[in-house]
Amino acid sequence: MGSVGIETPAVNTLVEYGNIVSEEEEEEEESPIEEVRLTVPTKDDDSLPLWTFRMWFLGLFSCALLSFLNQFFAYRREPLVITQITVQVATLPIGRFMAALLPETKFHIPGLGEREFSLNPGPFNIKEHVLISIFANAGSAFGSGSAYAVGIVTIIKAFYKGTISFLAGWILIVTTQVLGYGWAGLLRKYVVEPAHMWTLHEKENEEDDNKKHMSRSKFFVIVMTCSFLWYSVPDFFFQSLQSISWVCWAFPKSITAQQLGSGFSGLGFGALTLDWSVVASFLFSPLICPFFAIVNVFIGYALIIYIVMPISYWGFNVYNARTFPIFSSDLFTAQGQRYNTTAIVTKNLEIDLLEYEKQGRVNLCSFFAITYGFGFATIAATLTHVALFYGREIYTRYRASKEGKVDVHTRLMKKYKDIPSWWFHLLLALTIIVSLALCIFLKNEVQMPWWALIFAAALAFIFTLPISIITATTNQTPGLNIITEYIMGVVWPGRPIANVCFKTYGYMSMAQAISFLNDFKLGHYMKIPPRSMFLVQLIGTVLAGTVNLGVATWLLGSIDNICQDNLLPANSPWTCPSDRVFFDASVIWGLVGPSRVFGHLGNYGGLNWFFLGGLLGPLAVWLLHKKFPNQSWIPLINLPVLLGATASMPPATPVNYNAWILVGTIFNFFVFRYRKKWWQRYNYILSAALDAGVAFMAILIYVALGIENKNLHWWGADPNIDPEHCPLASCPTAKGVVVDGCPVF
Repeated sequence: MGSVGIETPAVNTLVEYGNIVSEEEEEEEESPIEEVRLTVPTKDDDSLPLWTFRMWFLGLFSCALLSFLNQFFAYRREPLVITQITVQVATLPIGRFMAALLPETKFHIPGLGEREFSLNPGPFNIKEHVLISIFANAGSAFGSGSAYAVGIVTIIKAFYKGTISFLAGWILIVTTQVLGYGWAGLLRKYVVEPAHMWTLHEKENEEDDNKKHMSRSKFFVIVMTCSFLWYSVPDFFFQSLQSISWVCWAFPKSITAQQLGSGFSGLGFGALTLDWSVVASFLFSPLICPFFAIVNVFIGYALIIYIVMPISYWGFNVYNARTFPIFSSDLFTAQGQRYNTTAIVTKNLEIDLLEYEKQGRVNLCSFFAITYGFGFATIAATLTHVALFYGREIYTRYRASKEGKVDVHTRLMKKYKDIPSWWFHLLLALTIIVSLALCIFLKNEVQMPWWALIFAAALAFIFTLPISIITATTNQTPGLNIITEYIMGVVWPGRPIANVCFKTYGYMSMAQAISFLNDFKLGHYMKIPPRSMFLVQLIGTVLAGTVNLGVATWLLGSIDNICQDNLLPANSPWTCPSDRVFFDASVIWGLVGPSRVFGHLGNYGGLNWFFLGGLLGPLAVWLLHKKFPNQSWIPLINLPVLLGATASMPPATPVNYNAWILVGTIFNFFVFRYRKKWWQRYNYILSAALDAGVAFMAILIYVALGIENKNLHWWGADPNIDPEHCPLASCPTAKGVVVDGCPVF
């Protein structure tokens, strides 16, 4: 699905090293951006050691651990993403402990001359911590969880039942990410160095250390322990707590009530959860999302769930809505049965048109179809909204960047050796050559021809600069994944793997470039030598991608029927919701092709009008603002955010949104307003500790119980019973539709 990213602030928990507030500087020395002046130091200590044993050990370990955990969770019903925030919090006391424990003895390494080395060159410092965090960020795929291209390996093996070698998968994963580094290197001077191009990194204000309060480290350990112990309850002992859909319990024989009340398969009216992984999956932790963003998401979510969907389903039966489940990411036949995609795929993973004609057109549930329409509108609205409301600001900052204006941070960074341009040119050339080799010599595994790679690379290069400027200026990232798969689907239909490979090279290399530039901007402000940043990011990316693929290979080969929710036990967590949607997209855009779904040969051609609606919507808001300039609430209408609020649905479900909005409101409105000191000191630590506790308990339960398929058998946890107890929520309500387990009307 296309989306507009609502980026949460990158929490800087490194402030314990000192007060991160700029000192009085001459006016010409200060950054022209107020937020940067208030939060970023204008002094630099270039004597602090960077390439320490502590940094390498903690950085590589954090990167490998996060990539393992995030890939492990990626296949679960609630794919929790463990981010660098957890590592930032956890490695600070560990780094200080290592500084106190390791010997300070200096030694020489043969072959490196008279240069002295030490396992403990001094106190654990902020620059080491930043590099460890960058390693960790690579381990979480820069906040995405796992490498995007792993999804290609998954759908080939788990859904299409095909094969792809470890080498082909590894090249695909690494090149799609490293390619973005090449684009970023060519554009770095426009986004990182200029004082007018910036990304926001908020900090946590430090309390008076003389006051009596629990230390952050102690608070982290206590909360992580509690989270670790509690997660065993909803994950194993009482799985019904994952989605407390009390409406279903109250009306066990009513299809309509269960469609309304189910948190996983319905509209989630009143559905709540006591499972942190449900709260933080898909939308990430609500504790680190600003309240204004939560409000925008709630408005857009409420618009679709409480207004659009009931009217579409019960009012107008849009796209034969009642023939299909009210909420599902599956594909269906016109008769309401699940679409047998295996029947229309040849052994070469191409479309079998004769079998397709026998089975008929691909159908979507009305919610899935409508969210595609909103995705189209979101893309168009983002471009128009940014042009109208931020166009002049973007142009001004772009001109400032071209004129080479520098601030104090850029001047301070001049003392460090810059990255030679040939590093990026060589990396870009090698990546393209290796990618071409993949497309030529292993084409039978990835389907994509060499010209498609060149086409995808050109798209990525063209869009990287404008999209990175939009992201830096407006905190919104247009989701161009739909555009790339739409283009490839029109140009070369009938080949699903080629389509997703094209999308990954065209879209993800651009997204990776933006992530690279964001991290580089953080390093720029924290005065990390550019060459150190480059090497850490590159090494971390390759390591994380390798671990991702290793974990994916392990799980895909060891869990029976993984990702096949119709063959798994009712309470199995291994449903792969994100990969299911990724697979559906490969069928819609690649295998069947957009002309047979959204074109004249399909059922959903009308959704293309959403592009026009999205394009004109911000214009109406802008004209209204010009007509009534004194109404300050009008420019706060952000249509890209409102229209893109449900971009994660599916695979996200209503209970994810309900819990995320509720918890986010409690902490980032009520606690922030009435217990601000507590919020300042512990809010982000709480988020990191909850994530860590859930992650480690999930691994323990799988190793101790899951591998041997040990289960409980009672109402709240039974492999043969839906733990939500909403079995009728996914039933159709049209007359004459026959589905197993559902009444026929």
